[in-house]
Amino acid sequence: MAHEVLDGYACSLPSALAKEIDHLDQYCQQFLALCPFVVLSSATLDGTPEVTPRGGEPGFCRVIDPTTLLLPDRAGNNRLDSLRKIAMNPSVALLCMVPGIDETLRIYGRADLCRAGDVPIDTTERGREARSVLVIHVERAFMHCAKALMRSRLWDPDARVKREVFPRASEIFAAHAGTEDSGESQDDMARRYSTTL
Repeated sequence: MAHEVLDGYACSLPSALAKEIDHLDQYCQQFLALCPFVVLSSATLDGTPEVTPRGGEPGFCRVIDPTTLLLPDRAGNNRLDSLRKIAMNPSVALLCMVPGIDETLRIYGRADLCRAGDVPIDTTERGREARSVLVIHVERAFMHCAKALMRSRLWDPDARVKREVFPRASEIFAAHAGTEDSGESQDDMARRYSTTL
C-alpha cells in the first residue's frame, strides 16, 4: 500500500536533495543562535520512536564546531524516554524552530549522553546547571522549506488559540492517569512551573 501511495509523487527534485550538507555551515549556526525550541527524535534499536520538545534561551542548543552540537537536558517530566533510547541507539534527529521564521532546520547525527560537568561549556541557564548534555555529532543538516509553517500560520498572532477553549492541564493529566483533578488553574500551573524552568 505504501508503494502505491508513493507512486503518486514525483521524484525528489535535485535541488531538494542538493541542499543537504554534512556539517553546520554559517547559516545553520546563525539559525541555531536564534533558536529557542527544538524537537528531538530518537528510537530504540528495533525502531520504536520517541519525540520530545526541548526549549531554552535562544542559542541554548550550542554549536561547538561545524560537526558538534551540545543539547542540554533541563528539568521536565522525568520520564527519561529519550535518554533511555539514546543510551541504546545513538541515532537522533532535531527539528529546530525560530519564532517568526517559517523555515526550519533539520539535523541528523549520533548523540553521546554526558554529564554537564564533562562538556566544554557552562550549561547554566536561569541559575540551574543542565542535568545532562547530549553531544550530537552532526552527519546531515538542511534548511526545510517554509510551506508547512506557512500553511499552519504557526507564528501568526491572529491564528493563536485562546487557552480557555481547551481543558486545563490538570484536568487532562488526571483523566489520563485515572486520578482526581487537583483543580489547579493554568495560571497557577504556570507560576508553579516558573520556579523550576
